[in-house]
Formats: sequence, structure tokens, C-alpha cells
Amino acid sequence: MSKVLVILGELSDRDIDWMLANGTRTQVPPGTTLIVEGKPLDALYIVLDGTLSVSVSSLGNKEIGKIISGEVLGEMSFVDGRLPSASVMAIDECLILSIPRRLLTEKLEQDVLFSLRFYRAITKFLSSRLRGTVQRFGEDTDYLIYQDPDDERAIAQNVENPDLAQSRFQWLLQRLKGS
Repeated sequence: MSKVLVILGELSDRDIDWMLANGTRTQVPPGTTLIVEGKPLDALYIVLDGTLSVSVSSLGNKEIGKIISGEVLGEMSFVDGRLPSASVMAIDECLILSIPRRLLTEKLEQDVLFSLRFYRAITKFLSSRLRGTVQRFGEDTDYLIYQDPDDERAIAQNVENPDLAQSRFQWLLQRLKGS
């Protein structure tokens, strides 16, 4: 659990209520491809439970990492409007919160403060991800893990109020798992 904490640490309780009211709780069975490299996305995803595999076609569909609870998916395509650069498939049963792109775009256009908080959070964790990737290039490895313990430390530094973010994530899980 990492990147979602950056978002939950930046957003207000009202913002999170909006995400819950407008998002869809989805059970994703093992083997299901959630994101297809090069195909348009219609949602931003928050992984609430489960493990997913990330692969890229330029490496022969080799797995380049794993996604675990607390990750946000589709944020790069959401921000830059480009097609996904990797495919993501469920390894085991996953619980996902899907926030429709159209609704999120409308919310960002209508609510300037939400937009500010949302984009600030996205910028922080994309920056952390890039720093982690650059660091791994300097290591002696041919396996670029999408998330590793070093990323966790970098993310923790970007969470304004980690205790609040953690409690919000637990609250989010309780509300979604109970429904």
C-alpha cells in the first residue's frame, strides 16, 4: 500500500466520498486483463486487494513487476491522454475501485480545489516512481520491479499526513468490502 496513500493524504473526506459514490467496486478474477497495452482506458483504478502482473510487449510480454493493494492504475494515461504503455493482468482475485474517466474529468473541471489536490497527489507519486526507476537503473539487475521497498520510503516522504492517509485507506476498504 503506497501510492493511494499519497492521494488519500491530499484529498479531503468530501473528495473521497465523491470517489466512492461515483466509482464502482469490482471483483476481478485471476487471469483477467484489466489494462491492455495500447488500448484506451475508460477509468482510473485503485487496487484495494489482490495482486496484478505488469508486462510490456516490447520485452516479449515479460513481467516487469507486480501491483499490490494500494496502487493506482491508469494515472499516466489519465494525465497525458496517451494509451497505456503496459498491460496489467490479475494474478489472483482482486478488488478494484474503478472511477470512470468521464466522471473524473467532469469533477476536475467543475471543482478547482479537488483538481488541485488530485493533480498534486498524482505529480508526487509519479515523481517518486520516476526516482525509483532511475535508482534501479543504477543497480545491477535486469528485472525492473514496478514497486519495491525503496519506493515505499520515497512514497512515505511524499505523504503529508501518513496516519490520516492510512486511516482513510482502511475506512475506504471497510466501506467497499462491506458493500
